Amino acid sequence: MYRQNTVYIIGDSKTSLNNPIMHKYNGFFVGLVIDRETDEIVDAECSSTINLTSLFIKSIFVGKSILEVDKVMEEIESRYFGSSQKALMVAFKNAHIKYTQIMIK
Repeated sequence: MYRQNTVYIIGDSKTSLNNPIMHKYNGFFVGLVIDRETDEIVDAECSSTINLTSLFIKSIFVGKSILEVDKVMEEIESRYFGSSQKALMVAFKNAHIKYTQIMIK
């Protein structure tokens, strides 16, 4: 399904205790499939209680570079107004850090 040059990264964070995601998963997670040659995010999914949330978040990430953190953050802030907005931003930053550590090796 995914080409040999892709990697899978999970970014994680916490969200407010009253958020249904915390009740279901005990955290917030975003999974990203990234092309190592171009740094492009080719697929994405997140822990969510509504499928539409995961699909919408996918539309924000797919086609973007994992290295363009500011650009992705701006898009999250201007398009995603779910209760886990901050958690999504932290999870993406966490995934970015993990990706850069992997690429150094």
